[in-house]
Amino acid sequence: MIPKAYFMFHYQRDIWRVNQVRNSHVVEGVAAAGFKDGSLWEESKKKGEAIIKKMIDDALAPTDVAVLLIGSKTADREYVEYEIKQARKLKKPVIGIFIHQLEDQYGKEDTKGENPLTKFRIFGIKTYDWVRDNGYENFGKWIKEALEEARSKTGRRAGALAGAAIGAFGGPVVAGIGALIGYAIGDEFDNDEDADDK
Repeated sequence: MIPKAYFMFHYQRDIWRVNQVRNSHVVEGVAAAGFKDGSLWEESKKKGEAIIKKMIDDALAPTDVAVLLIGSKTADREYVEYEIKQARKLKKPVIGIFIHQLEDQYGKEDTKGENPLTKFRIFGIKTYDWVRDNGYENFGKWIKEALEEARSKTGRRAGALAGAAIGAFGGPVVAGIGALIGYAIGDEFDNDEDADDK
């Protein structure tokens, strides 16, 4: 099954570059917050911040992964920080990809912009360069790794919580041991699921 992706990007500046990534047929894309064209984005801005955030939330909800496409001015885009933080809040894996070296409709590359993850001090997200890291060949692998890592964290977290809950009846030391055992069981569960996927 092809994963559904939510793309975060600077529409006016990078839509041509973004479409090259979306058209690589690795993921089923959703335009940023469902904004299919510039006029819809302009119209939505008139409706206020709460409406825009709801549109972002609604667009993120049915996706499997969030992809931050980093162009020259992406870090300056008004809602990019909200999108990243919401994706993480919803437990969506997030990856970042620099796209400034992709050509626009006029055959021009752009300058490398500030990484929004650095600007907003958001850590733990892998970042790639579409051209340097051969996105056409590796985008699917990046998505798969992000999804597997997120699933692994979920299994370990659930296992640790279950182990701690069971161990809590025996006091803090037993609760700690129970959490560690539960974490290991959750990790083993994730590995079993990975084996089933092959």
